[in-house]
Amino acid sequence: MTIEETTEAPAAAVPGTTGPGSGRAFDVERVLAALTLEEKASLLSGLDFWTTQPVDRPEVAVPGVMVTDGPHGLRKQAESPDHLGLGTSVPATCFPPAATLGSTWDPALLRRVGEALGRETRANDVAVLLGPGINITRSPLNGRNFEYLSEDPVISGELGAALVDGIQSQGVGTSLKHFAANNQEADRMRVSADVDERTLREIYLPGFERVVKRAQPWTVMCSYNKINDVYASQNHWLLTEVLRDEWGFEGLVVSDWGAVRDRVAAVAAGLDLEMPASGGRTDAEVVAAVRAGTLDEAVVDVAARRVLRLVARSLPALDAAAASGEGFDVDAHHALAREAAAAGTVLLKNDAVPAGGSGDGPTGVPLLPLAAVDGVAVIGELARTPRYQGAGSSQVNPTRLDDALSALRSATGAEVPFAAGYTVDGADAGSGTDAAALLAEAVEVARAAGTVLVFLGLPASYESEGFDRAHMDLPAEQVAVLEAVAAINPRVVVVLANGSAVSVASWRHLAPAVVEGWLGGQAGGSAVVDVLLGAVNPAGRLAETIPLRLADNPSYGNFPGELGHVRYGEGLLVGYRWYDARQADVAYPFGHGLSYTTFAYDGVAAEVLRPDATAADDDAADGAAVRVRVTVTNTGDRSGAEVVQVYVGDPAAQVQRPERELKAFAKVDLAPGESRELTLDLTGRDLAYWHPVLRRWVVEGGEFVVSVGASSRDLRGSATVVVDGEDVRLPLEPLSTVAEAMAHPVVGPHIQALVHGGAVAEDMLGMIGDMPLTVVADFGMGGFDRDGLTALLAEANG
Repeated sequence: MTIEETTEAPAAAVPGTTGPGSGRAFDVERVLAALTLEEKASLLSGLDFWTTQPVDRPEVAVPGVMVTDGPHGLRKQAESPDHLGLGTSVPATCFPPAATLGSTWDPALLRRVGEALGRETRANDVAVLLGPGINITRSPLNGRNFEYLSEDPVISGELGAALVDGIQSQGVGTSLKHFAANNQEADRMRVSADVDERTLREIYLPGFERVVKRAQPWTVMCSYNKINDVYASQNHWLLTEVLRDEWGFEGLVVSDWGAVRDRVAAVAAGLDLEMPASGGRTDAEVVAAVRAGTLDEAVVDVAARRVLRLVARSLPALDAAAASGEGFDVDAHHALAREAAAAGTVLLKNDAVPAGGSGDGPTGVPLLPLAAVDGVAVIGELARTPRYQGAGSSQVNPTRLDDALSALRSATGAEVPFAAGYTVDGADAGSGTDAAALLAEAVEVARAAGTVLVFLGLPASYESEGFDRAHMDLPAEQVAVLEAVAAINPRVVVVLANGSAVSVASWRHLAPAVVEGWLGGQAGGSAVVDVLLGAVNPAGRLAETIPLRLADNPSYGNFPGELGHVRYGEGLLVGYRWYDARQADVAYPFGHGLSYTTFAYDGVAAEVLRPDATAADDDAADGAAVRVRVTVTNTGDRSGAEVVQVYVGDPAAQVQRPERELKAFAKVDLAPGESRELTLDLTGRDLAYWHPVLRRWVVEGGEFVVSVGASSRDLRGSATVVVDGEDVRLPLEPLSTVAEAMAHPVVGPHIQALVHGGAVAEDMLGMIGDMPLTVVADFGMGGFDRDGLTALLAEANG
C-alpha cells in the first residue's frame, strides 16, 4: 500500500549516532574473533532480568545494555526487577495503549508517538524498548488485546512500522512482538496454535512482515506458544526461513521472558538472545553441545555477532545522552499523549434527541458535542478514578494523570455535579460503598441534570496480561446504574474505558450517544473531555469489530482451546472478514466511527497500471499495480478528519477468499466545504493470496472489485479492474480429478469430448467429476486406460 497523500519529513539525526564519538565503541568482528566459546555462549543470555551479558577482561570489553518493557511507555524498574510491573519504575509518559492507537488509523501521529518514546528510552539509558505488539485481535476475550493494534494485518503493519520508525529514529531499538500466533493468554506458555499455513501467511504474519521490510526493527521477540506443535523459540521455519531468508530481517531475535524450552534447539533455530538470565545453566548447555559436536560453533558465532551488533549500535546514542545529561520534555510528551488519546477516541453513536429530552415532539439535535455545560452531570467512578492502561508487564508509572471529572470542571470552570454510582477495584467512592446507596445517589444527581455523562468500563481485574476475559460484558453493577439513570433522564451519553470490545447490544438503546474512549493513557481524561466539548472533532475509527454477542465471534468454540491445543478453525475469516462473509449483523463494523461533521465521496475510480502484476512487485519501488482515486468533501460546518478505506475483493478465485479485505487507507483533514482527491496505490501483493499447494503468493488473473468507503459496511463507491495475473495452473497428476482435468486449458477439451461423447453414462456424469483420473482409467469409464492417461498427463504438463 502506498498513499500519495501522506508524506513526512525525515526525523532529525540524533547526536552521537554517526561517526566515532562513543567511548565504549568496539569493533564487532575483532571482538568476536577474540572471544572464547564460553564468552560467546554467555552473550546469548541475559545478565539479569533486563541487562545483556558484558564481557570484561583486558583484551576485550563489551558492555551490557539494558532493555525494558514498553510498548506504550517506558517501564524501567529502578528497584525490584519483578517483571510483572509491581516494582517501582521511573516516571515516564504513559501514552495510550495500542488498542487506542490502533483506532487513530494515523501512521504520522504514531511516528511522532514513537519519537517521543525513543527520546524517553534514550534519556533513561535503555537500549531497546520492548514493543510494539502487533498480534491480531482474534477474539475479544484475549486479556492482552489492549496491547495490540487491530484485527487486521494492514492496520497492524502500517501503524507498527510507524512506531518502530519513530522509536528507532532516536538511536535506540525496538522489539517487535510477539512472533507469532500469540492471540490468547490462557495457557500461553505451552499452548499450540494449530493454524494452516495460508491463514498464517495472510492473517497472522503479514503485519510482522510489513514492519520488518519497512522499518527493520532492531529485535524481534518470539512468543511463548507453539505453532503447530513447535515452540516459537525453537521454530527454524519461523525464525530463520521466514523471518530472515524470506523477509530479510537483519536484527536479533530475543525470547519472550521465559519462553525458551530447549536452548540448544533454539540457537540452532535462530533465537539469538534468551531472556532473562538463566544463571549460566543454558550457556553451559550451548558450550556442551558444541563440544559434543551436536551444535556447530559457527551457529553460535552468528548469534553472538548479532548480540554484539545490537550492543554496538546502541552505544553512540546512549553515551551521547549520558554525556549531555539529556532528559525529555514532560509537558510536550503529555500534550502528545492527550492528542493521541483524542485521536483514538471513537464516536460510536450520536443520535438526535427531541428537544427537552422527552420522547415526544420534533427531532432535535445530537447530544454531542455538548452545547453547554449548564445542567451537565457526571456519573461513574471511572470519571474520577480512570482506567487508563492495561494490567501486567506494560504498566507505566505516569508523569502525571488526568481524570475526566477534573478535566471537565477545569475546562468549563463549573463545579459539575458528580456521583460515583459504583466502585472500581476498591476505589474510594466517598462517604459509603453500599451499592444501593451509590445507585440512589446517582439517580438523584441524574434527576436534576439536563444531560448525564455516564462513565462505564472494565476494571483491571477484568482484563490483564496473564489471563483471558470470561465474557464481553460490562460489570453488572455498572449496567444497573445506566438503566436506573436512563429511566429518569433519557439524555444520556455513555463514555467507555476498556482495552478490547465490550458488549453494547443490551444497553446501547438507553443512550443516544456512545463514546469509545478505550484506555486513554495518562492524558486520556482530558482527551475525552476535548471530544465531548467539541474542542476535538472525533476521528477515531474501529480497528476491531464490535459484535452483537460473543457467540457471533469467528473464534467462538475454538477459543482458548483445550488440552494444550487451540484450533484456528475460522481460518482466514477473522474479524470483519467473518462477519462480512456471513452478512451477519454487528453492533458496530470494522472501520466505523462518527464525526461532528459529514463527508461525501465522489469519483471512485481504479486504474490498472500493471496488468501482469505479481506478488513480487510489492518489494519493488515501482510496484504499484492498481491506482485508486477518490474525492472526499467535508459537507458539514466543522473541520474534521475522515479515514478513507480501500477494500479489495476477488469474486472468482480458485480458492476461498474473504468478501473484501482492507488493503489501503488514508486519513485526511478537511475544512468545511473543502474537497480533496486522494490517490492510493495497490501492489500485486495487495491482490494476491497464498497458494496452499504452490506455497507462494500468487495473483490470479481476472476481475477484482475495489471498494472505497468509511467502514467495511459503509462502502461509498466501487470499481472493477481486470488484471492478467499469473498462470496458477497446477500440474495434472494421476490423482487429479476428472473435473480438474476438464478445466485444464490444454487437455480439458479432449477430456470433455471423451466424457460427454458417450464414454460415461449420463447418470454417472455428476459422480465422475470428483473421481481421480487413475480410478476412471482403471474402471474403463473415461475412454482411456493407464497408457492413455500417461499420454494425457504428458500433454498437459509438457
